Amino acid sequence: MTHLGIPFEETSVAIVTGGESGIGRATALKLGKRGVPVVLTFFEDAEAADAVVSAIAQDGGQAAAIKADVSDEQAVENLFTMAEQRFGTVDLLINSAGLNMSGVMLRDMALAQFDRLVRVDLYGPFLSCRRMVRALEDAGRGGRIVNVSSIHERAPRPGGADYDAAKGGLAQLTATLALELAPKHIAVNGIAPGMILTPMNQSALDHPDELQRKEAAIPWGRAGTPEEVADLILFLLSPAADYITGTTVTIDGALSLTVAQGA
Repeated sequence: MTHLGIPFEETSVAIVTGGESGIGRATALKLGKRGVPVVLTFFEDAEAADAVVSAIAQDGGQAAAIKADVSDEQAVENLFTMAEQRFGTVDLLINSAGLNMSGVMLRDMALAQFDRLVRVDLYGPFLSCRRMVRALEDAGRGGRIVNVSSIHERAPRPGGADYDAAKGGLAQLTATLALELAPKHIAVNGIAPGMILTPMNQSALDHPDELQRKEAAIPWGRAGTPEEVADLILFLLSPAADYITGTTVTIDGALSLTVAQGA
């Protein structure tokens, strides 16, 4: 099992939440192609999830898709139990499932909206990290976790109180868990993508003028791809990143560095 010539553990098993589309899909496909058994979660689109499983199988890999609401404690428990029964102890976790910002300003935002997004984007990683860590500690094994955050964990946008708060919390969750778990050789890192061409940016994908306008704001001159982000995730999961924990790696074409420019 290799990535850029770097072997994964032969016994590694991965869970990718939100693995039916976008960054999660690209990551699941790359892990499966490298021989790592993958369990991917989906919330609604079973057909898309099954297509990922089929693609991995066609490349000679092993995968399974499980419907799961990552914000629900029992659903996360069931997810890991089924993954363990199918493939063994999970030691690689990619928290990619998430909701995008509502675009609703604070005074008009319903508590239910704020709660829903924070539960998926922050509670979800908390629950899945906790469940994996319990199993790894019982087995006396190390592991690696990658939490998919956003540049908006530190670069807020009006209308993003729900999303920005959740991602800011996720950055601190990542750092705190890394400190707790380093003695157990469980690494916890985050990635902070900028504009990536996934369904979260479907409007830009569908409208060339919008895509051109948004890409003009990115110093690198273009949006990123899910595959580029997946390559970064695979590096952080690999033994080559053994000494990296407690950090969030930005992948945004320098977009987040333009915050104070132009005025």
